[in-house]
Amino acid sequence: MPIILTENSSRLETQEVQNIASSGGLQLKHSEVEDFRVLLGNFEDCVSKILSAEDYLPYPDLKKYPRTDIHIPNTTDGEKGGWATRCTIKCQEPIGSLLTGKTLAIKDNIAVAGVRCTNGVSSPEGDWVPAYDATVVTRVLDQGAIIMGKSTCENCCLEPGSDTSCIGEVQNPFADGYSCGGSSSGSGRLVSIGAVDMALGGDQGGSVRIPASLCGIVGLKPTWGLVPYSGILGLYPAIDHCGPMTRTVPDNALLLEALAGPDGMDSRQPAFLPPSCSNFSTTLDAFLATSPLDRPLDGFKIGVLKEGRDLAWMDPNVSSAVSSAVSGLRQLGATVVEVSVPIHTEASATFVASIPFAGVRHGLLDDTAGCKQLYTSDRAAGPSPRLSQTAFDGLGAGAKDAYMRFLYASTNHGAKIHAKCANLFLKYARAYDEALAGVDVLVMPTVPRPALRNVPQDSNMGVLERLSIWNGMLHNTAPFDTTGHPALSLPVGFVPAPEDPSVALPTAVQIVSKRFADVTCFKVAAAWERKFDWKAMRFGF
Repeated sequence: MPIILTENSSRLETQEVQNIASSGGLQLKHSEVEDFRVLLGNFEDCVSKILSAEDYLPYPDLKKYPRTDIHIPNTTDGEKGGWATRCTIKCQEPIGSLLTGKTLAIKDNIAVAGVRCTNGVSSPEGDWVPAYDATVVTRVLDQGAIIMGKSTCENCCLEPGSDTSCIGEVQNPFADGYSCGGSSSGSGRLVSIGAVDMALGGDQGGSVRIPASLCGIVGLKPTWGLVPYSGILGLYPAIDHCGPMTRTVPDNALLLEALAGPDGMDSRQPAFLPPSCSNFSTTLDAFLATSPLDRPLDGFKIGVLKEGRDLAWMDPNVSSAVSSAVSGLRQLGATVVEVSVPIHTEASATFVASIPFAGVRHGLLDDTAGCKQLYTSDRAAGPSPRLSQTAFDGLGAGAKDAYMRFLYASTNHGAKIHAKCANLFLKYARAYDEALAGVDVLVMPTVPRPALRNVPQDSNMGVLERLSIWNGMLHNTAPFDTTGHPALSLPVGFVPAPEDPSVALPTAVQIVSKRFADVTCFKVAAAWERKFDWKAMRFGF
């Protein structure tokens, strides 16, 4: 690699060079030791200058975007675990009016300057308080939204439940003691109960759509790259998504319109978006205004994904709710056919295999090299390539499992497993593309079961037992994180809790469309939502 040597370049001690080589299992010749004393000393000079220089971060104008009343909520204003931190932020000079007066919650893995960002885990070094705003934060403020605080996020964004955050358990809006789903658990609860109009969530395996399904709201995982991820803690760039969570489909389209578009800092994003990715709200409003009330979906073709329903762990009442929703789409004029994508049955397993190597290095160890993007350099990892015992003990079951799998994969497989998974994701994307060439959308249950009970945080339940509770819940959500297709969760009724048939819990259908055809998801979902009242629909009671 290129070097920059001067007469004043530093030199390492001989023993330090030998120790570095030994740590990598190497033994250097005497002449090589002398050379590396100079080369590594020179490298340390360069690094020292960089680390002492001022960072380049998008610091906000606090006069334009003032933030007040920043505090950790107590039992009276925490909304049963929904809030991680409360604050009020409103732009003094908005440049648009898409979200004027709308109140928002921001998931607690998204940077908001001056407000702690826990990512759902207690850090041995204390809370991270970023000095900058994520792009999505600036965008909603510029459109007139009022940020009311940070919503609880599950432990390291690696949990599908709502009982692992350092904030505490988040209670389901329809039944205390039951899960909101995760990892955007607080966003799901706060939107559902009306504490805010909208929320931002993050989705790497279903973390927008699972809470949307279990909390009875609309949640969209947008097309990969549509919404900038700058300033948001992620797992790894190939599956990172930030998406809108709202009570209605039109509000979801409105929020996506405010969020979408390249920010010039995130290599996940294309330099230019296709015309279909602008004016989501206006396009949807025009569709609803001009389409017949009784048959707005004339000309639409709906593909029911066979492999998304034929599941051993499918709750029969969830299946009935989805069948009813599909019948409703047919009633609205759509042609409905069954579609088979055989690789769907293996896609979630490949997703699971991909997480330990790339997800742990990027998400847990902050080893975020290799992408053109804004890096959270003020919380990036130090010299150690491993977690401390204290850090490991603070992880939830899902994060502990991912870390142990990382250690195992590093020892037994290396980077080959991630490379193979990445190639298979391309295969899966092509298979879904081929299926979507013959239909406008694919539909399936968002998740196969209703909400499960929260596990008390003081429980002595082991890692295996905790993870087994959620077996199969990512089967229909995770594949579309790997392929990048937009996927929307729409509530379609209530079903009984498996443990107590007297408890009514929401369930949902997932609608998937072609990449960058997010508006097609909105059209199908909005047509159904306008005609049917999901809260009046009950299955299995």
